[in-house]
Amino acid sequence: MTKEEREKLDAYLKGIVSSLPECPGSYQYLDEEGTIIYVGKAKKLKSRVSSYFVKTQQSAKTRVLVSKIRDITYTVVSTEEDALLLENQLIKKYKPRYNVLLKDDKTYPSIAITKEYLPRIFSTRNRNLRGATYYGPYSHVQTMYALLDVCSTIYHPRPCKTPMSEEGVREGKYDVCLNYHIHKCEAPCCGRQKREEYLEQIEACREILKGNTREVARHLREKMMKLAEEMRFEEAETLKRRLMLIENFVERSEVVSNISYDIDVFNIVSEENTAYINFLHVVNGAITQSFTFEFKKRLDETDAELLALGIVEMRNRFDSHSKEIIVPFEVDLPEGYALLTIPQMGGKKKLLELSHFNVLQHRVARLNQAEKLNPEQRQTRLMKEIQSHLGLPTLPLRIELFDNSNISGEDAVAACVVFDHLKPNKKEYRTFNIKTVVGPDDYASMREVVERRYTRLKEEGLQLPNLIIADGGIGQMHAIHDIVCRQLGLDIPVAGLAKDGRHRTREMLFGDPPQSVAVKPDSELFFLLMKMQDEVHRVAIKFHRNKRSKRQRASELDLVKGLGEKTKTLLLKTFGSVKGTKLASLEQLQDVLGPVRGESIYRQLHASEDEQQP
Repeated sequence: MTKEEREKLDAYLKGIVSSLPECPGSYQYLDEEGTIIYVGKAKKLKSRVSSYFVKTQQSAKTRVLVSKIRDITYTVVSTEEDALLLENQLIKKYKPRYNVLLKDDKTYPSIAITKEYLPRIFSTRNRNLRGATYYGPYSHVQTMYALLDVCSTIYHPRPCKTPMSEEGVREGKYDVCLNYHIHKCEAPCCGRQKREEYLEQIEACREILKGNTREVARHLREKMMKLAEEMRFEEAETLKRRLMLIENFVERSEVVSNISYDIDVFNIVSEENTAYINFLHVVNGAITQSFTFEFKKRLDETDAELLALGIVEMRNRFDSHSKEIIVPFEVDLPEGYALLTIPQMGGKKKLLELSHFNVLQHRVARLNQAEKLNPEQRQTRLMKEIQSHLGLPTLPLRIELFDNSNISGEDAVAACVVFDHLKPNKKEYRTFNIKTVVGPDDYASMREVVERRYTRLKEEGLQLPNLIIADGGIGQMHAIHDIVCRQLGLDIPVAGLAKDGRHRTREMLFGDPPQSVAVKPDSELFFLLMKMQDEVHRVAIKFHRNKRSKRQRASELDLVKGLGEKTKTLLLKTFGSVKGTKLASLEQLQDVLGPVRGESIYRQLHASEDEQQP
């Protein structure tokens, strides 16, 4: 777009904005093809829309949106609540590119009650039956089946799929089926149950699905007592069994308070590109519906904006008209929409915490599901956690860990293990014999090994790590930092993993001076760090044990020059042992090794004896 075209477009858009009214409504931004790319709502249209064109208030994502706008349309409504509902409807209809995207819930089942002469109750994933009433969707499928089972056990709605008409029932077109004989249906199709009674029972099922179990139980109790007074004891006994089933179901459901709350509860957990919102519907003090859904962010939406959208969407979807809504913080909703409460204690606070727990569980489940399909996603997430906890400038794609091992300074060794994308790269593992340090000095040993390691990497131009971790505390960290940063001039962050008295990972240290990093001991990241520390310790211990074992197995034959492994094996096989080899005569050794080599070996084996002779 040329400068002249841009100026012409800006003038056109400013003309639209200047003519907007200061009243509630919904506005729509269109691109050059006339496609709606963003839908918004406003208490005052002119003020809200003009704010998009103030460059000092624009975020990077908003600037991208504004650069795509070629036209603006709007709809004026009478109230702020109407604007909110209209925005919700337009977003669902047009799915604009820059609006938050509510993930589709078609994978979740609902319960349907059909609009027939003899209605049916069943689960479904499609909401396309004309006239049917739907309850749900249910993110917890077991809850849905429990509700269906209660309805089926108490009221026996017909389970068959046969279309039934009034004429067919009146003319006796339908026969008694097996469901009647096994007490799963009371055969209203054959006149064995009155239609009025059947419809009354369907209405009771509706109340159960809405969560009004207390009202259903009260009605059953009144009817049972009336039948008992009329001495119709068999019918009263049937109602008593139904009443007991409902009361048992109520006991199994999560009763949140002795107070009969009728409220909606919402909570949110937000990430960079996704927000998870949980909805709890509470009727008569019991949770009757719990659903967690996801919003995909497109602009820099705040949690308050996302929660407002979620509240309207879920209350509309579940047909909730609760007069009170529990939220974790202030949300901008139309005046009179509902009473917003931010509880600080008591039963409502517990409800809010329960909603928060549900949303966290859903987030973890979604992450686990995604990471099973894409294992690299888990590694990236954990690397981002390390980066966030330590404040690193880049992702720690390559991490190197160091550990020393010795016994009172004997057979001192060190190990370096390498993790690429949090996976052990065993080809890059390195072990070191300590050469310059005498005695058990871990800090000096660490300095020697680190200097040898990174001097070579620096001179040869090889890949350097994004993070170095010492298997130890402050002393080891200072030793590494002195060599890497001060002596070699490398800009590599250094962390430490300190252990407790039982040699278990206690905490992660970082910074200058080193401080404890707040990594939760029960978190996935903590277990990963513990696993990495165990790996470098394992490699160091294994190398130390091999060196010590080799030294302990060493014999006088190892000190003889010119005697390789094959020759040693030959001598031991011929003479049976080191002692047998030493006792062999010059002629015997020459017969095995040849004249010259046999004499050389013989002289070396008996040199100390020659020196002791007067």
